[in-house]
Amino acid sequence: MKLLKAMATVAGFSMISRVTGMVRDIMMAGFMGAGPLSDAFFVALKLPNMFRRITAEGAFTVSFVPLYSKTTELEGEQAAGEFAGKTFSMMALILSVFSILMMIFMPWVIKLIAPGFEVGEERFQPAVDMTQITFPYLLLMSLTALFGGMLNVHHKFGPFAAAPIFFNICAISAILIGHYFFADPVSAIPYAMAWGVTLSGFIQLWMMIHYVRKYKISYSWQGFVWDEKIKKIFKLMGPGFVGSGILQINIFIDTLFASLLPIGAISYLYYADRLQQLPLGIIGLAVGAAILPMLSRSIASGNIQQSRELFNRSLEYTYIIALPAAVALLIIPIPIVALILERGAFTQADTITTSYVVMGYAVGLPAYIAGKVFASIFWAQGDTMTPVKISIANSLLNTALCFAFIKLTPLGISGIALATGLSGWLQLILYSRKLKGIEIAAYDEQFKNAFPQICLSACAMAIVLAGLGYVLKDYFHGHTLAKLISVAALISAGGVTYIGAIWYFGIVKIEEIKKLLNRKRLKDETNPIGDAADE
Repeated sequence: MKLLKAMATVAGFSMISRVTGMVRDIMMAGFMGAGPLSDAFFVALKLPNMFRRITAEGAFTVSFVPLYSKTTELEGEQAAGEFAGKTFSMMALILSVFSILMMIFMPWVIKLIAPGFEVGEERFQPAVDMTQITFPYLLLMSLTALFGGMLNVHHKFGPFAAAPIFFNICAISAILIGHYFFADPVSAIPYAMAWGVTLSGFIQLWMMIHYVRKYKISYSWQGFVWDEKIKKIFKLMGPGFVGSGILQINIFIDTLFASLLPIGAISYLYYADRLQQLPLGIIGLAVGAAILPMLSRSIASGNIQQSRELFNRSLEYTYIIALPAAVALLIIPIPIVALILERGAFTQADTITTSYVVMGYAVGLPAYIAGKVFASIFWAQGDTMTPVKISIANSLLNTALCFAFIKLTPLGISGIALATGLSGWLQLILYSRKLKGIEIAAYDEQFKNAFPQICLSACAMAIVLAGLGYVLKDYFHGHTLAKLISVAALISAGGVTYIGAIWYFGIVKIEEIKKLLNRKRLKDETNPIGDAADE
């Protein structure tokens, strides 16, 4: 239950972040549509974000958090604070040098990641300029992740989960400034947003430092010390760079192939990815932020039974939310995309193309989210090589499928997304095989009973959505009010069906919801997992 509370805290702030992000994307689609400047900006946004998700949210987090958690548990707060200070200094130095080099060689980097952007072509130079502006975001957010990881280990999940909201506020402000204060808004908005990205990095870093001080978490600034713990972090980060960032590597591959397609393809990928990131980001971030520090402490203390309980409940909660989210994006992507994006420069044709891309990504949505839970077992035990091997297999399959779908089928841009979705299931299958025989990852009776019932509930939801979607299809591209009512009707009908089904099966219990909402009661419980989110 404490795990559920921790996941709910992170998911709640993530939901606010995703909603404000959706407002940002609505404004971007309306003002920029899918054209050469939007393609250039999305490359400029994806490059530092790809490295950020691999380092800040991936390799660094899964390397630093278990070691910091173990140091806190075994050596005390002061030793953990000194360790964090040494880590900060080394990360700041290495990422500063890396960022400067990337900015200097950005023209060649753009040619590598977007080979379809040829020198002299209308997308190339804007992509170079804007990526040079946005790239410091990698350094800022990696340092933000360090302080956020410290907060998570001390069960202060809220601040780090809330930080991305400020990214969206800066982006929205930049759009408004570009639109209202420049003579050529279409050209000004992408550049204004690029500056907004970097500004938001400074704000989020300051915010994490503030909360570390507020909660009196031990931290001491240190010089550049290359001791055994720092060596271990970077040793773990090497394979973790690949293992934890596989989805981002696949998105990089997607971008590379998309740059070879007609103008607008990268924009379609971005908008579709943003829609799948709503459930993927909320659930995946909640699972990753909550389970890794808890699991690391549990394993460090030698409590196998508690570790197994954490694994099973995380997987169960993940599927309860991920499966219906994937079903909705597979069955009714057109009305969702039309309601959110279809206005201004974003046309009905853009909606149709983006919807097919959404469906491709949705195929692998449950696999990628569940994969975070499986990977946490390996990270918490210090095993980084297994995720790397699985990640390499995933990337190879994704690359092969992208090439095959583009060259051998008429799928086009949607084939790229489908390749990413299908390769996610290979990753999950390989994780499952590797975890066989590991006691922590053994499925308990509660999960064995719940999983098929969750699948049946999602199937019932799919039938209702397909039937009602057919009835309402004429309203998907009409007036905004008609689109809103049709989507509301679909979500309500599907939601009621799904919730009713899982309630009927007894997967969700009233008692658990009451406990989740009763924060005081949770604090008084003596669960060894500890207080999950005391904000």
